[in-house]
Amino acid sequence: MIIGTIVDGLVIDHIPAGRGMELYHYLKLDKLQCEVAIIKNATSEKLGRKDIIKVGEVIDLDMDTLGFIAPQITVNVIRNGEKVEKMHPALPDRVQNLIRCKNPRCITSIEQELPHVFKLTDRETGTYRCIYCDTKAPKQKF
Repeated sequence: MIIGTIVDGLVIDHIPAGRGMELYHYLKLDKLQCEVAIIKNATSEKLGRKDIIKVGEVIDLDMDTLGFIAPQITVNVIRNGEKVEKMHPALPDRVQNLIRCKNPRCITSIEQELPHVFKLTDRETGTYRCIYCDTKAPKQKF
């Protein structure tokens, strides 16, 4: 299979195999008017199998969302056919509206317009807690 080269754009690499479509939807790439290619189950020396997303223009990605969903990925910025930047998203200190608080007594259960905000409490384990009620967020399955 031949996927065209990118002149100006992004390559999101090292996505866990079979998860490229989920990331595509989280990042709202379906709203773009440029070319977007999703390569599923590509061979990888590190991971065995991986997904790759190629975007045909340089766009602003929400690195906090990327870091929360899949901190192991790599984002390569391509300009004039050359890789000019390589980014590794990190776990963000706070996330908003990416996790919903499951505590029925939390204020977010009563006040529907409040944002669901979680803070990172343990970087080693990737543990997040609700800023309102301190409930631990369930471990993400990405």
